[in-house]
Amino acid sequence: MFKPLPLFVGLRYTRAKRRNHFISFISLTSMTGLTLGVMVLIVVLSVMNGFDRELKQRILGMVPHATISAAYGSIPDWQTLVNQVEQHEGVLKAAPFINNQGMLSAGGRVKGALIYGVEPAYEKQVSIVEKHIKSGSLDQLKGGEFGIILGDILARQLGLSTGDKVTLVLPEATTSPAGVFPRLKRFTLLSTFAVGAELDSNLAMIHIEDAARLKRLDGGVEGIRLLTDNLFEAPRLAWEVANSLPGRYYVRDWTRTHGSLFQAIKMEKTMVGLLLTLIIAVAAFNIVATLVMVVTDKQADIAILRTFGATASTIMGVFMVQGAVIGVFGTLLGVLLGVLIAPNVPELVGALESLLGTQFLSSDVYFISYLPSQLEWSDVGMVASAGLVMSFLATLYPAYRASKTEPAEALRYE
Repeated sequence: MFKPLPLFVGLRYTRAKRRNHFISFISLTSMTGLTLGVMVLIVVLSVMNGFDRELKQRILGMVPHATISAAYGSIPDWQTLVNQVEQHEGVLKAAPFINNQGMLSAGGRVKGALIYGVEPAYEKQVSIVEKHIKSGSLDQLKGGEFGIILGDILARQLGLSTGDKVTLVLPEATTSPAGVFPRLKRFTLLSTFAVGAELDSNLAMIHIEDAARLKRLDGGVEGIRLLTDNLFEAPRLAWEVANSLPGRYYVRDWTRTHGSLFQAIKMEKTMVGLLLTLIIAVAAFNIVATLVMVVTDKQADIAILRTFGATASTIMGVFMVQGAVIGVFGTLLGVLLGVLIAPNVPELVGALESLLGTQFLSSDVYFISYLPSQLEWSDVGMVASAGLVMSFLATLYPAYRASKTEPAEALRYE
């Protein structure tokens, strides 16, 4: 079967046993470095994708994709407005809400919190909080009973357990003949939720009727939150919905409240990827060193090939093939290991935590208590391409040097 001379000789050089074992060692080191670089880069990018996914699911599963709030006063007939909003294309569900801020006090401890008034039947359709309530459900919240559901971390910071009383201090004052007093209201802790995000430490939920009484809205609501079918279309969609409704409304979306967080994650992924690509670059430089030594070792062979009529481009092709073999095998092996390891990172880290008896990610400090991972084939393709391109570029200089070998000089002392 016909084989081009550069390919035939290059593959033969790759398989041949060398007199200089140091060159073989450097070749193996180059391939191993390339394999490890590609594998680590795929695994790290997958972990970054996992964190991005978890943050989107947890944070954006709790906070509204977009909200439409009354420009003046409240929205009295909110049921009709919710039905109108849900008819708009791109809106999956809608729910009323009332926001308030205050201080929660219990046992001498005081913590600031966002007090979120919800209608349980509607809130379950737009939020993931129902899945993360530790005991019971949102249906425990009933108008007029002044029950409250707290984030798990917030409840622990206040030293509360289910059934305990907690006092809400509102940032308003009530004037009486006895003087000026802050507005206070006692609530009963019904349950806690843990979504594994910062909301566990600053969010409290009460029934929308109780929230309306606290904010003196006479049964109305402050606004409507939207659940959209496309996160990135939420800003445009919210404006379209608001413009289609009678009256004036303020519009707010997740890109204003949490957009900077996800932009930071995206930038961090890019920077980490660029830094880890240097590992592949180092392995590529090892290929340069390997081929330079091979060229020096094969001076006599090159001279003989040249005397038999091999052109400079043929000699150059021989060593480019040899370097490319190292690059292709190293890259493919790294891709294989990365693809096998990346999806199993949570299990591997969990096993390591069990073995060492420690937890790397504490839920008290971090958003989530485990190391997530999400393998994306676009990242795999990008990393593999980077490895192959760097390996190819690394062959150019040594191959060029080989093509400039003078037969007479090389064979003078043979």
